[in-house]
Amino acid sequence: MSYRVTYTDPERADELRERCAHINYHSSKADINGVCVELLTANREHADMWRDNFYQMSDGVRAHARIYCLDDGDCDLHVEYDLATYTVFLFNFDYYGWVKSIALGLSGNILEDSHGIFSVHGAALDLDGRGVTLIAPSKTGKTTQSWGLLRMEHSHLISDDWYFVSLSDGRPTIRGSERNCYIDADIGDVWEEYRPLVTGVRFDNRGRGIGNVRWVTGEGSVIDRTSMRYVMLLKRDASDPEIVRRLETEEALAYLVANDFCNPHQLVRDERRMARRTAFFREYLSRCEVFMVNTTCPAVETQERIRDTLRERCGI
Repeated sequence: MSYRVTYTDPERADELRERCAHINYHSSKADINGVCVELLTANREHADMWRDNFYQMSDGVRAHARIYCLDDGDCDLHVEYDLATYTVFLFNFDYYGWVKSIALGLSGNILEDSHGIFSVHGAALDLDGRGVTLIAPSKTGKTTQSWGLLRMEHSHLISDDWYFVSLSDGRPTIRGSERNCYIDADIGDVWEEYRPLVTGVRFDNRGRGIGNVRWVTGEGSVIDRTSMRYVMLLKRDASDPEIVRRLETEEALAYLVANDFCNPHQLVRDERRMARRTAFFREYLSRCEVFMVNTTCPAVETQERIRDTLRERCGI
C-alpha cells in the first residue's frame, strides 16, 4: 500500500469538514452491500467512474460513510480517518483505484462492526451453482485466472476484486460489491474474448477504466450472490514445483495471515479487529475446500490446472 492512514480527533475532523465546505464538489452515493457511501470530489473523472463502478443509492438515503478528496499541493498520499463518523479525508489521490478500495474498506468496517459480515479482497465466481474464489497477493495472477474461469460454460461473475461473506449454518453466503469492473487496458492480451470489452472505455492515468463485462459475456453473466465451496489461494514461487495442492485450514490461514489477508486496504488494524478477522477466515476456510495454486506456469497452463481441479470435484 502506498498511502498512510492516521486517525483524527474530533477537533481535526471538524477543521477538515469546514475546509471541505468551501469546495465545489461532485457528489454521489453508492450502495455497497447495503451501506451508503458518499463520495465528494472535485475530480470529475473520478466522480464519473464512481457512478459507473457502483450500484447507486437513492439521494434520499443518508450516508453511512463519506469520502472527501482534498489536495494540499503536496505529493504525500495520506488518509485521515474519523472513526466516530466513518468519514475519511483523502489527500492528493489521483488514482481512482485507491478511492474505490477505500470505499470498500469503509463498508467493510461498518459491516464487520455492526453486522458480523466480513469482506474478502478476492475474486469470486459461481460455476453452475458452486462458488469459487481466488484470493492472492498482488501480481500473482488473480485477475487473469478469475477472468479465465469466467470463460467456462455456466459461469457467472460475482466480483473480480472484493466481496462480502455471511456465515450461518451451511455454506458461507457471499455477495458482490460492484456493478461494473475496474479493468486493465490489456485485459484481452491473455484471453482474446475480452478485447471488445475495452471499446468505449475511458482509461485513467494508470491504464485502467470501468468496463461492463456483460457486453462480452451476456446480461446474465453477472449475479449478486452464491454459496462458497472452493477457495483457491494463489502464490508465485519458482522454487516450488507443485502447481496445485490441497490445503488444510490452518495452513491456508497461516498463508493469509502472513500476507495480511491479501488486503492492503484494511483501514483499521488494531489488535481486536485483526483477531476477529483471523477468527472469521479460520471459520470461512474450514467450510470450504481449499487449494494452493502456484502461478509460475504460463497463464493458459495454470488455468487448465485450476479447471482440472474443479472438474474432479464438480463434474463441470
